[in-house]
Amino acid sequence: MWRVMLVLLCSVFFYSCADDDFFQHDALSSERQNGEAAASQDSAWVTVGRHYDRSSFHRFFWGNHNRALWSEPVKLPIFKLNAVKGGLKVVDIGGGYQTTSFELQDSAGRHYALRSLDKDPVHVVSKFWQQTFVANILRDQTSAANPFGALVVPALAEAVGVYHSNPELYYISTSDKSFGRYSTAVQGKVFMLEEKYENTSDITPDLKGVLDFEDSEDMLQKRFASNSHHVDQLAFARARLLDLLIGDWDRHKGQWEWAVIKNGADTYYKPIPKDRDQVFLKMQDGVIPFIATNKLLARKFHSFDDDFSDVKAYMINAAFVDARFLNELSLSQWQQTARHMQQQLTDQVINKAVSQLPKQVYALVGEKIASNLKSRRDQLPDAASKMYEILAKQVVVPGSDEVEHFRVDRLDDEHVEVIVLRPASSALPAKQIYHRVFNRKETELIILRGLAGKDKFIITGNVRESIPVKAYGGLGEDKIIDSSVVKGWKKYTLIYDTSRGNEIIFGSEAKDMTTDDVRVHAFDREGN
Repeated sequence: MWRVMLVLLCSVFFYSCADDDFFQHDALSSERQNGEAAASQDSAWVTVGRHYDRSSFHRFFWGNHNRALWSEPVKLPIFKLNAVKGGLKVVDIGGGYQTTSFELQDSAGRHYALRSLDKDPVHVVSKFWQQTFVANILRDQTSAANPFGALVVPALAEAVGVYHSNPELYYISTSDKSFGRYSTAVQGKVFMLEEKYENTSDITPDLKGVLDFEDSEDMLQKRFASNSHHVDQLAFARARLLDLLIGDWDRHKGQWEWAVIKNGADTYYKPIPKDRDQVFLKMQDGVIPFIATNKLLARKFHSFDDDFSDVKAYMINAAFVDARFLNELSLSQWQQTARHMQQQLTDQVINKAVSQLPKQVYALVGEKIASNLKSRRDQLPDAASKMYEILAKQVVVPGSDEVEHFRVDRLDDEHVEVIVLRPASSALPAKQIYHRVFNRKETELIILRGLAGKDKFIITGNVRESIPVKAYGGLGEDKIIDSSVVKGWKKYTLIYDTSRGNEIIFGSEAKDMTTDDVRVHAFDREGN
């Protein structure tokens, strides 16, 4: 509590002395000075965030962060709507609370996102706080992000087999009128252009076997509606280890698109990470950010350095997707994936990736970023083991709205095997859709979720010690049979369902958790 009070007191003191109008300055003023004369040319010298260049007094309290990068003049191409990518047109305007963004389309129907590089996070707080020092703090702390970091990612992703976009930075002239009524929102600013993955027109030759794309909302809906839809968990593990490597802490479900791939009667989804605006964060170098980002407060804002001192911090925003899409992998699969990525991420690959930074930015931080990436690469198997350890403590195994058979076998005092089968139907062949052997030293609880359909749960085994299992039958008329035995008084099988309409044989090990309350079937499918 004293830390929170110290942060608030320092914040009030400092910002009561600060110039409240400072953060009202648009980057346009400095960019106009440097870029206006070049508006008719192909490139311009601009600073992407000159307003983050603050006094040494300010930096002592609020950190150096990546201010030097935001205020460093760089040479960027000038964006020309009718020329870039063969000519683009605006099809939609979007953006969240922090950025201005547009959806663009080329003559072949390919979609692109154009997003402002600088952010204004003031609207993430209530209107009351928007006119206070809190708004200034939020704006200022944007300087912790590396505005050029996304340029490094494609070469790394390519090397390890993770789908990726190819971001490019552009300056939009102060005299540009091509955005019509939106022109004033883009003039004199720096934007990032990258591919979107929305429909078949966005399939490129490097996406072999891809039939279409889904966003996370639609993919989740289909995954839980049908047991013929699956996430490629090894591909997702590679993507998440890449996130760890580059220090990308903001990987919530909205930060992913999904490539659709068919394999016989089944559909698989491979991840496409997007919005790489939080890589190479530099946060914990000021008095107040150092206090605020400790493990009891804003832990997720973890600085990128030469090691993985806090793997958990990188998992906070991704907790929902990690729990659902990494629930089957063994420790050996995690370690094998990490070692393979190590081999692919050679010094040459890393050097090439970092060389994509603008020359002026590379001169400031390029060698340090490359050195940190190489150090983190060397530690990747250990980080993978830690990520596995965190995820293994409590594992949810969900079915779908169709029929599944859950089989749990308490193999011995240390191991519990879980298999989920899809029985054959007129539309689909039988298939084992889940298999994992859990270790009691790693896992404290296994949760089975039947969702809808007439599901069957069979729990067997006679042991002295084991892992507790919670079995939720879900909607539908379920059959649950527990014949397992675990020595001692404690019940290691807890059965949750409605008390009517199901066939349940509790045996000696099961604890009856049935109820008349239909809320027992509730399961968070979408992470809202």
